[in-house]
Amino acid sequence: MTPVPPSPDPESGPPLRPATGRRRAGAVPRLSTGCLDDVCPGSLLIAMPTLTDPTFAGTVVYVLDHSDTGTLGVVLGRPSQVEIRDVLPGWCDLAVAPGVFHVGGPCETDTALCLATSSVAASPDAGARAGANVTGDDVARRAGLRRVAGNVHLVDLDGDASAVAGQIDGLRVFAGYAGWSPGQLAGEIAEGAWACVPGRAEDVLSSAAGPTLWREVMGRQTGRLAVLSTAPADPTAN
Repeated sequence: MTPVPPSPDPESGPPLRPATGRRRAGAVPRLSTGCLDDVCPGSLLIAMPTLTDPTFAGTVVYVLDHSDTGTLGVVLGRPSQVEIRDVLPGWCDLAVAPGVFHVGGPCETDTALCLATSSVAASPDAGARAGANVTGDDVARRAGLRRVAGNVHLVDLDGDASAVAGQIDGLRVFAGYAGWSPGQLAGEIAEGAWACVPGRAEDVLSSAAGPTLWREVMGRQTGRLAVLSTAPADPTAN
């Protein structure tokens, strides 16, 4: 695997290449899964049992950007066999275990996208320590971090890893991402393919593999979503 390009810039809007090929299994009843207004940076898209395409069945997607130009996110809990040290040796010591690329989605799989959690940059007094009229986000940007939501930041892999080291709790590198063109995700949510729920910073760096993470996220919900936590994450396993 050759060195990967830098992370896409979320401020330029998500790519328009859709995450295509999803299929619904008509025998499974629909649940109330929220609405498009619930989708925002930091939220999670949970694949519902109606979604049987192997690319997304049983997945949890962390949303990075959502606007009228589309939606961008990364699939959590899918480690690959590619070691970070073999591609981005300067960053491998900052990665949480396992120190491999995670498969973020089917779009542009030769693109590296890095997420980190930073309790330092997110702390209320981070800006005050740096000087007058300096915010915590200013401190994060100087270190090559850009806030997604809460303690979760995008990391500029073209930046200096040593500058980031003192600002983050850990990072994970993703190869590829999931993207939806305008209106596509709304249609899939309306069909019952996805549930949208609040995310947590610890979800991004969780060591849980896909099916385990899916059940963990479902298990902390209420009502009928919580009931699904005991079902197979991948409906094709029935």
